[in-house]
This record gives sequence, structure tokens and C-alpha cells, in this order.
Amino acid sequence: MISPYEELANAIVLQAAKDYRQALKKGHCQVQAGIERFFRSSWFGELTTIPSEMLISRLKEEAKS
Repeated sequence: MISPYEELANAIVLQAAKDYRQALKKGHCQVQAGIERFFRSSWFGELTTIPSEMLISRLKEEAKS
């Protein structure tokens, strides 16, 4: 069973990925940079075990498709 804290952490990461997709789609460079800083932050590392560079790379590849 997943704890409420894990659910919150997952929701934060999913929302950041969603926001990043939108920023990529609309070409909002400042928003992209801010979200990339979050992905590379120690807080992101506390929320998930997903490698930040892999996530950024995959989201960029997805945006190209």
C-alpha cells in the first residue's frame, strides 16, 4: 500500500512533468529552465528515484514526436 506522502511526492513529480511538456510545446524557455532546475534539485531526489537527466531527455524526445 502506498502512503499518502508517496502519493503526494508522485503527484508533484507528475505535475512537473506535465508542466514541462507544456513548456516544451509552447516554447517557454524560462519555464523549461525552472522545471529543469527542479528536476536536478536535491528535493526532486528526495521525492523520487527517477534519474533527472533521463526524465528530461525522455520528455524532450516525446516532445519531438
